Amino acid sequence: MNARMQSILRRGIAAAALTSIAAHAGAGAPADPLAPAGRWQGNTGGSAATPPMGWNSWNAFRTDVDEDKVLGAARVLVDSGLAGLGYVYVNLDDGWWLKRRAGDSRLQVRTGIFPSAATGGPDGTSFRPFTDKLHAMGLKAGIYTDIGRNACSQAYDLHSPNLPQGTTAEREVGLDGHVAQDISLYFKDWGFDYIKVDACGLADFAPGSDLVQRQHYRGLAPLIERGSINRTDIAAVRGRYEAVAAALRAARPANDYVLSICAWGMANVRTWGKEVGNLWRTSSDITPNWTSMLHNFDSAAKRPLYAGPGHWNDPDILHIGHEEFDAAHPVEVRSHFSLWAMINAPLLVSYDLRNGPAALLAVLGNADVVALNQDKAGHQGVVAYDSDDAQIMVKTLGDGQRKAVALFNRGAAPVAVTLLARHLKMSDSAPVTLRDLWSKTTVTFTGEQAFTLAPHETRLFAASGRRQLEDGVYLSEIPGAIHVAVDGTRQALLDPGIHRMIDPWSNTRSGSARPQYAGWGGAQADTTPFGQTLQIAGQAFDSGIGILANSRLQVRNSAGYARLTASVGVDDSTVNTRQPVRFYVYGDGALLAASPPVAFGGKPFRLQADIRGHDVIELVVRGAASDTTPPVVATWGDVQLVRQQRKNP
Repeated sequence: MNARMQSILRRGIAAAALTSIAAHAGAGAPADPLAPAGRWQGNTGGSAATPPMGWNSWNAFRTDVDEDKVLGAARVLVDSGLAGLGYVYVNLDDGWWLKRRAGDSRLQVRTGIFPSAATGGPDGTSFRPFTDKLHAMGLKAGIYTDIGRNACSQAYDLHSPNLPQGTTAEREVGLDGHVAQDISLYFKDWGFDYIKVDACGLADFAPGSDLVQRQHYRGLAPLIERGSINRTDIAAVRGRYEAVAAALRAARPANDYVLSICAWGMANVRTWGKEVGNLWRTSSDITPNWTSMLHNFDSAAKRPLYAGPGHWNDPDILHIGHEEFDAAHPVEVRSHFSLWAMINAPLLVSYDLRNGPAALLAVLGNADVVALNQDKAGHQGVVAYDSDDAQIMVKTLGDGQRKAVALFNRGAAPVAVTLLARHLKMSDSAPVTLRDLWSKTTVTFTGEQAFTLAPHETRLFAASGRRQLEDGVYLSEIPGAIHVAVDGTRQALLDPGIHRMIDPWSNTRSGSARPQYAGWGGAQADTTPFGQTLQIAGQAFDSGIGILANSRLQVRNSAGYARLTASVGVDDSTVNTRQPVRFYVYGDGALLAASPPVAFGGKPFRLQADIRGHDVIELVVRGAASDTTPPVVATWGDVQLVRQQRKNP
């Protein structure tokens, strides 16, 4: 086909696409979520351009916390050099409050454990002297609260001497009914920089329950139903966190804050956390054992498209320093730290730093590993090989030319792993150099390299070599530049691929620790939404984006690429084989390219778009919207951005 005919075809497809889009939006119709926004819609609030790093009091002390313990940890961060690597947040968790004062509802600090808060005067108490001390040390201060009326300790730490005291109303220390007042207090009056907002107040204080009756609480009908996503009021939970985000913007108009959403992966936070907060928990609380670490890692490891600069998956605090991750378990400690670095998890330490061994500080202070986590491009590692025994994860660094790779033995026996150059999206015919970030040794190979991993071992490398795309990048290599605006999921489904550990709180008296993160069916890098090989009409693709129909992705073109190309179609794995779909590419809101209707079994359609001068590229898949049929699985095969515009033949 000559250039003139190609141009005519493209204009015809574009006109048909616009007609199709217009048909979706009649007079008075609600806004079309698939219509191009023409602007970046991901969260830009807060100051979390890279994952937050620092120390949290919870795993170290639970509610048995005090000022000396916290400031002692802060001093170690500074004196050890960890603060210089980025460990700057010192986050106070549950246990700090005394009560909500009657009359003006102002929160009061428990001065018996935080003596500097005994400032007197009309305010009664103030954390300002405490945060001033941290700021004077070059650190930042974090605080804890709950989105409901009562905090988690008031349900699960009833033996603690540091629970809120007083009347029913005075013990309601959570944000419910006090969002603007409390956020202003924390960030304007007291000078905090970071806030973790838990959600037990929305889940655990049901009217008439034994807990509510025995403790004389005011019950709140659960908005989060533990273990039942369908009985959780997702919109209400999101609305409460959005109110917190709005209050933070008002209190800190300079955008210098961090909002940590702690709803444990519930309320389908995967779909909205990236638009509301700076990090969101993807699982229940981590415990200091290997299988718990696997569970929490799995909850975040396969969601790279949902995280990026300013918004991060949070599989919970590092449990380094305790039990199976103490100094007697160096292999497990390095694995835990390496994996959190590769998935861009917040690096928040939580053990008693004042009494910890030097060996742990050396792990936390590995500047090469920290640099992976803090790489400004913000690309979470993508699983390149997946099994229950071993995994290979690859992370793109900086401008897309450099890579890191983790070889991870999940099991308790040695395992053989073969790393392929194509796992790294590097050339099979050129040398690849690996630098071990723990041993600092190097190895060079061409094509493939065999390794034997010890039980629980993670080998972590910086990789360099000739990339498969020398003049471009696959979209699946740069998840941090992607915002999943709409992923096509119609129902929140719990992910069956997450490791199911024995429940650490009830042992085998419960049905095991089931996944809580409703991520099954969401957009995926290099696999379908359900973890299968990307394939259209028998043609498999090592690279691409798997997503459901009726979806919209946004891509930042900050590197100034000139062309987008992809082979698109209905994936062979789809259950719905009857409904056709169409693929569209927009640049800053303008239609650049579109496919004809493509159906199951049809050959991949080659889609090309000139994206020169466009900042926000949007990829849309439209299909029939029906609640009576499963969504169509769509594949953007080998979707890539390249710098040079191909000349017409």
